[in-house]
Amino acid sequence: MRSILLFLLCFIALAPTRAQETSLTLPGIFKNGAYVQQRFGPVRWMKDNKSYSSLEPNPQYGGRDIVRYDARTGSREVVVAANRLIPPGQTGPLSIADYVWSEDNARLLVFTNTQRVWRYNTRGDYWVLDLATGKLSRLGRSLETSSLQFAKFSPDGTRVAYSSGWNVYVEDLASGTITALTHDGGGNIINGTFDWVYEEELDCRDGFRWSPDGKYIAYWQSDTKGTGTFYLINNIDSIYSRPIPFPYPKVGTTLSAVKIGVVPAEGGVTKWFDVPGDPRDHYLARMDFIPGSTQVMIQQLNRPQNTNKVWTGDILTMQLSNILTDKDSAFLDVHDNIKWLDKDRYFTWTSEEDGWLHLYKVSRDGKEKQLITNGSFDVVSISCIDPAGGYVYYIASPENYTQRYLYRSRLDGKGVAQRVTPAGEAGQHSYQLSADARWGIQTFNNASTPDKISLISLPDHKEIRVLEDNKALKEKVARLHLTQKEFFKVDIGDVVLDAWMIKPAGFEPSRKYPLVFYVYGEPAGSTVQDAWMGEDLWHQYLSQQGYVVISIDNRGTKVPRGRAWRKSIYGQIGLLASQDQSRAALKIFNLYPFIDTARVGIWGWSGGGQMTLNCMFRYPDIYKTGLAVSFVSDQRLYDATYQERYMGLLKDNPKGYHDGSPLYFAAGLKGRLMIIHGTGDDNVHYQSFEMLVNELIRNNKLFDMMSYPMRSHGIYERENTSLHLRETMERYWKNNLYNLPHQ
Repeated sequence: MRSILLFLLCFIALAPTRAQETSLTLPGIFKNGAYVQQRFGPVRWMKDNKSYSSLEPNPQYGGRDIVRYDARTGSREVVVAANRLIPPGQTGPLSIADYVWSEDNARLLVFTNTQRVWRYNTRGDYWVLDLATGKLSRLGRSLETSSLQFAKFSPDGTRVAYSSGWNVYVEDLASGTITALTHDGGGNIINGTFDWVYEEELDCRDGFRWSPDGKYIAYWQSDTKGTGTFYLINNIDSIYSRPIPFPYPKVGTTLSAVKIGVVPAEGGVTKWFDVPGDPRDHYLARMDFIPGSTQVMIQQLNRPQNTNKVWTGDILTMQLSNILTDKDSAFLDVHDNIKWLDKDRYFTWTSEEDGWLHLYKVSRDGKEKQLITNGSFDVVSISCIDPAGGYVYYIASPENYTQRYLYRSRLDGKGVAQRVTPAGEAGQHSYQLSADARWGIQTFNNASTPDKISLISLPDHKEIRVLEDNKALKEKVARLHLTQKEFFKVDIGDVVLDAWMIKPAGFEPSRKYPLVFYVYGEPAGSTVQDAWMGEDLWHQYLSQQGYVVISIDNRGTKVPRGRAWRKSIYGQIGLLASQDQSRAALKIFNLYPFIDTARVGIWGWSGGGQMTLNCMFRYPDIYKTGLAVSFVSDQRLYDATYQERYMGLLKDNPKGYHDGSPLYFAAGLKGRLMIIHGTGDDNVHYQSFEMLVNELIRNNKLFDMMSYPMRSHGIYERENTSLHLRETMERYWKNNLYNLPHQ
């Protein structure tokens, strides 16, 4: 359910640029790309830590050049011109989706012609450019076109490993010889990548690693046999329906059996680590080589995801040692913040053991553990760990949970956290730092300011030059005279919640206005952030039609308010959150007399759709109209990894699963409800929609519904979909909320 939140935040920024607009319209927002943000990059810091590369259009040949900029002087150099990336027999250069340099910078690996796998474009073609000879070669010529995934150079740059067709291969660049390292991929067996749930919920996609000496490949293998198969039905692309099967473990059902093996890079027999525990009741969530060694570090989560055992395994002896075990009475998240320090005798580790999310320094045997980022605050994300300089740079926001700033702490744990981002630009700051933490690409935005991207020096945080300020977009938005988003707090007795409000255009305090609540409420994200967010223009549009729009972050949402805040939702998804939302709504009614309590609506997408239904069914006297999109109606229908993480196992918490699922409370509906879903949703299945429809019919509840054929969770595929969806939503609000009898 987290993916849709990211989609909503990014949608407008990714829309194609079209005609200019002078007023806020739905076609401008959702079809014509009138409010697209300009980006810079993508940017890569070079190995010298003094320069960065970027992709820029080549006006002569088409495609894009790879350009190097000197950070201090700004001098520009074309490193690889687009015309060097024109394959033999073709007229135009490769379209660069991604690129990687070999360790010695002698070769360039280009990812192109990408295709979607599960949720992301991770399959495509890879080409290697030899910079000395200019030779451009496509990898995997004997394999299916656009079938390669996760290609990466060997440490010495002479070979490339990749997966294709659920098997792992190594290709020698000099001879072009392709060696299959695995042969059993296909059917139930997946080598070198992952099934749907590992990708969606554990961020696992790239499923193999080169050993530091280049002699071995360590890889994951998944066996999906016994995992339930879910079928999407395509009814629109042929005269017969076509079932689309994929393994999808729902709550309480069988998981894939996952193991980690090691095979010589020249080919041979795979040896398997014998990690203790039933492989169908555990997750092997992370695996990486320890630098300069023959050891891998493996993170093993139990099925409830409240215990993370860290193992080191030697690929020569296949012996395992449990060096660290992290536990929580609720759930644990997996973090990618491991950095080896002090000649690889220590590593960094992220934990909430003191009640806050912090970085620790742990000895290689796990016996020593020292807190690095000390204080009553959460580390939101790590920007750079700089052993030479002795600091870790990270994002945090101790005073305002809706904003983000750069901080640093000493790696020896001494002293206090230092804020690096200067005062003056309140909002969200993110950074892409050089490995030595001397330079950074800073992106700043807030609720009324699109991205400003700058090159800065550190630790003084001096702005060297502005790379993109989105001046044209800011001027365009300024001409729209949008209502300023107002942030405020709601005290509901035992906790104070963050919220924001957008008032209608031409607001008059003496009038009564209909109110639309926008809700997410799940532990995977937050809606109340002082950031330039994709949904804002939709909500601004609603405000221009005469609605007050409010969003509230209930307890359990993903904000840096400490472990107790985030874990409070454990075992009661749908219960505590809807209770917080309803209590906050009543408090807001008392605070703002201009709200017409007879015309109160609520809407949300994915987890927010589920929350909308829970609020409508449980608190029908508050919410008169609801619009739920791509929702979960019964938590047992969602994937095991997400739902069991936050609810516990079904056998241990059957009442919680029942009481938190809106399906079983549909009889409580009093107001007007519209439900919307894509029939091709591989994340929250259309089954969830149909089960709710059936239950509403059984209880003789009248409602409206809209299905989008073969659209996925984001409901954006195929021509005109996004605009049609929003115009459908707009019409529903007008007919079923705005035009309701006034208070």
